[in-house]
Amino acid sequence: MFMEKIGIICEYNPFHNGHIYHIKKIKEMYPDSLIILVMSTYFTQRGELNILSKYDKVKISLKYGVDVVIELPTIYSLNSADIFAECAIDLLNKAGAEKIVFGSESNDPNYLIDLSKKLENKKTKEKIKRYLNEGLNYPTSLSKAIDANLSSNDLLGISYIKAINKINKKIEPITIKRTTDYNDLESNGQIVSGNNIREKFKRGENVSKYIPDYEEVLLQKIDYSKLFTLLKYKILTDNDLTKYLGVDEGIETRIKKLAFTSNSLDELVKNIKSKRYTYLRINRMLMHILLGIQKTDSYKKMLYFRVIGLSNKGKSYLRESKIDMVSFRNADRIYDLEISSCIIYDYLTNSNTYKLEIQNKPVFYKKSA
Repeated sequence: MFMEKIGIICEYNPFHNGHIYHIKKIKEMYPDSLIILVMSTYFTQRGELNILSKYDKVKISLKYGVDVVIELPTIYSLNSADIFAECAIDLLNKAGAEKIVFGSESNDPNYLIDLSKKLENKKTKEKIKRYLNEGLNYPTSLSKAIDANLSSNDLLGISYIKAINKINKKIEPITIKRTTDYNDLESNGQIVSGNNIREKFKRGENVSKYIPDYEEVLLQKIDYSKLFTLLKYKILTDNDLTKYLGVDEGIETRIKKLAFTSNSLDELVKNIKSKRYTYLRINRMLMHILLGIQKTDSYKKMLYFRVIGLSNKGKSYLRESKIDMVSFRNADRIYDLEISSCIIYDYLTNSNTYKLEIQNKPVFYKKSA
């Protein structure tokens, strides 16, 4: 059995040089380790479509050192930071991960642990609620309540720690210093953020130097015009938008009205934007409407465990371990939404993942001698 079982949570939108750095650092820290990845699939936590297809992400992650890839289904990846984190940690716990290693600007897990404890304090919760009632969005309310100006990655790290405390306190959070600023969209070094790469790719710039094996993976151009047409039709023909996850506080009327007058997805999101609703929250809300993710689909207990990629070492581990492999097909609603996400993804990109999706065969990567 392997000495260390290390968990990572990534979206790989797209897989880039910074992710190779992440995996290499883990291997330096834990040479005799098994790396278990929980990975989102077609839609991301930011409410966006991934520009690298699901199975290309699996192949490239296995090639660069991941041993087991577990799917984080769309219904949970396309969600708030706390739900995203809790579901991912739940899957890593089921897979036997002993540590989770994530990128952090502060690079101080003890600091993040202290902040996560502070968030459980009754007075802190009351402060957050008060700021929310004043019309502030959740990230701003949280930062003000704990008096800390945190990056999105450190906020997500706190969500991981909160989930660990709820699911299995024996899992140890470990940080790696982030080498890039997520909000920097202009840098041109060898390692830049995924956000930077996506913006460059959208503008038609050459991004090959940031992405390993660029000729072997196909970045997907998303047809945003088709996406907006699908979404607009769904919004205008559905009589009850309030059933969808995230559509709260009367915003459904505003969405309907603005869907008539907006000419693109970007325009619609900007028109809906308010002090209370961040761009990310609106993006997720609109994708929930598009995919049909309802409030009744909220996370209760993960009944889904789907391995979608294995190395030689990962295959041996799963064979030797006593993991409770709950069949994803027993979770019909989650699986149905995953299939719907795949169909929409294929329609909006040049990807052809549906055949692979329904075959349900994990990608197997055998490292050459």
